[in-house]
Amino acid sequence: MSRTKLTRPALTLAVALTALSTANAARAQEAAPVAEASEGQLTDIVVTAERRSENLQKVPISVGVVAGDQLRSFQSGGEDILALSGRVPGLYAETTTGRIFPRFYIRGLGNVDFYLGASQPVSIIQDDVVLEHVVLKSNPVFDMAQVEVLRGPQGSLFGRNTTAGIIKIDSIKPSQQWGGRASASYGSYNTVTFDGGFGGPIVEDKLSFRISALYQHRDNWVDNTFTGFSNDSTTPGKNALGGFSDRNVRAQLLLTPNDQLSMLTSFHYRDYNGTSTIFHRGALTKGSNDASAEPRDSVALDEGQGNPQAYKTYGASEKIAYDFGPVTLTSISAYETTSGYSRGDTDGGAAVNFPVGGVPNGYGESQGNVRDLDQLTQEVRLSSNGNTRFKYQIGAMYFDQRDLTDFYQRNYFLTTPVGTPAPNAPNPNNFVRLHDINTSWAFFGQMSYEIVPHLTITAGGRYTKDTKKTQLIKAVGESASGPFANRPFVRLSDKQPSWDVSALYELSPEVSLYARVARGFRGPTIQGRSAVFGAPFSTANSETIVSYEGGVKTNLFDNRVRFNLSGFGYRVKNIQLNGNDTNGNGVLLNAAKADAYGLEAELDFKPIEHLTLSAGLSLLHTEIKDKNALAQVCALNGVVVCTVQNPTVNIGTNVFAHIDGNPLPNAPKYTANISARYDVPLGNGGAVFAATDWNVQGYTNFVLYRTAEFNSKGDFEGGLKIGYTAPDGKYEVAAFARNITNEKNLKGVIENYMAAVFNEPRIFGISFSGKM
Repeated sequence: MSRTKLTRPALTLAVALTALSTANAARAQEAAPVAEASEGQLTDIVVTAERRSENLQKVPISVGVVAGDQLRSFQSGGEDILALSGRVPGLYAETTTGRIFPRFYIRGLGNVDFYLGASQPVSIIQDDVVLEHVVLKSNPVFDMAQVEVLRGPQGSLFGRNTTAGIIKIDSIKPSQQWGGRASASYGSYNTVTFDGGFGGPIVEDKLSFRISALYQHRDNWVDNTFTGFSNDSTTPGKNALGGFSDRNVRAQLLLTPNDQLSMLTSFHYRDYNGTSTIFHRGALTKGSNDASAEPRDSVALDEGQGNPQAYKTYGASEKIAYDFGPVTLTSISAYETTSGYSRGDTDGGAAVNFPVGGVPNGYGESQGNVRDLDQLTQEVRLSSNGNTRFKYQIGAMYFDQRDLTDFYQRNYFLTTPVGTPAPNAPNPNNFVRLHDINTSWAFFGQMSYEIVPHLTITAGGRYTKDTKKTQLIKAVGESASGPFANRPFVRLSDKQPSWDVSALYELSPEVSLYARVARGFRGPTIQGRSAVFGAPFSTANSETIVSYEGGVKTNLFDNRVRFNLSGFGYRVKNIQLNGNDTNGNGVLLNAAKADAYGLEAELDFKPIEHLTLSAGLSLLHTEIKDKNALAQVCALNGVVVCTVQNPTVNIGTNVFAHIDGNPLPNAPKYTANISARYDVPLGNGGAVFAATDWNVQGYTNFVLYRTAEFNSKGDFEGGLKIGYTAPDGKYEVAAFARNITNEKNLKGVIENYMAAVFNEPRIFGISFSGKM
């Protein structure tokens, strides 16, 4: 993408004017249908982006929507929440820690840190509860009504402050009507998915329930081809890695004793075990990002015992709302807890296969273990009722998260005899234990006023105090029962305002223009994992963002075309970044600022009665601006192993690159996707159909510095589904393929080992869904 600069006001105006004369754009998904439409017309989309039900086209925020049935279709091949990536303009997601640690990016803002206590600028709000810890953010999405992606800073109404945006997930709620839905699929590698929910009244008009469940499974499908001696007794074999089993259940009770009071109680449970991310050492060769020669279904790992990971998560929430007439008072109380571990051969290969001077080189093995995590949140909100010209909301929130986390290094796991020389000597005390506390409180409010017919101004604000504390309670070499006094302790705290102001003008019932300015804040962060290498904690101070956006929302041609376009620009000051040290361990740093601008376009189109087309496009330019910012480059045994394309400087024995002018990591220059479905009606009232979806991703840099190796460009994936739908949509049976062309896309890297991380394999299967 060109580096030509546009001022933010000019970009906003250009997008708005272009939108009025443009009849072709792109949209990633057909959004959630929630209202009846005439034959051949699009259904309206209702969102709660401002915590009240509104038509998407009348909300002065850039919002992408994915319906529950659509996401379930994408996940039929066993995918998790990462299936959202690239299917909503501006949203990207990836992981290098398996299914329990997704990382999200909106408009290029995210965090590549793999630390279990990492702070992310994208918030997950699931059924009105903020999920802050990275493990909680992996809670599966099932029996879901829809997902809303709120792009840009969201500090006024939801959860915690967020500088990038929010992914808001809403499950199907209990009702007074008996009903249920289920979808099941079976595919390659014994991949099984079941997603269903059922409920109805217990006491008429007073008490109702809904039980929901998700089961996902895949057999191990990746061979471990290493046959040499293993220092931790790892056993190689066929189909040794890559599988998972994920079991989830949720129960909801809705009590409505009268017309004014509602009490929604929810419980959920997750039991997950599987394989952590598989790294392929040496898949990248110096000077090239082409990893096509590396087989995806085999790897030679000498350690890690199959890269196991397992977590159990419990949660409960209580949402109480009382309607006083003019206003409604809402209280949301929630508790989440999780524990588990993830272990892996982090060098992604066998040291004996990469010798230096004839000696095996580059052992790597580690494990992160959340021994216990407890998150408590309490929110109280007072909101006005009715469809009046003036609306408001005010409230307060308290957040408390505490965890006890261990980080284990390689020698802890070794089974070689006592007295074995380094680096293969066992050490049962080669781990650290950290105690983390994160507390936050905030007051917030929002007002919306239609100052003249068809022109509505909305303003919101929040004042937050965010405090983080980390204490090392067991150092490397100490026994777990040793003295805990005088261990390193770091406390960081900050208080900041956030705000947003927006305007929405309805040119006509079919066309609306909007503009928005927002300020966001992300509190200071502590990286404690470095203590496992005997290094001090690294920290980063608070970052702030000011974002500008404007656009147009349209329903055209008798509601057969829905076209939304937004342009944006933002500046993040004191941006929190994450690089790596010589041990491959994450290190926090602040850069002076980062600038970005771009656009997002979304289109739904019904050109003829039984054909629906959807497409999406995002264009993005990001740039780090700090002439003094440095990031340590790829090195192993003091040798730079990749092709660094930035100026470098030596500091001691290490090499650092200047990152001024570089793009943010995992910020694709563009993403584009398209989906289509065609139904052929049958005489019995049913239909046969064919549906397909494709997405493509532009240049994406995976690290802070530029190299010839650590990036991807032009990656794409496609899916196909062919089936039969019964009359009235009572059930559907289909054959499907995910990643139908079996593309092997580079999704991440381990720098010092020139290791690659790949996308999901091709899955063929059959699916069934039904409703009652």
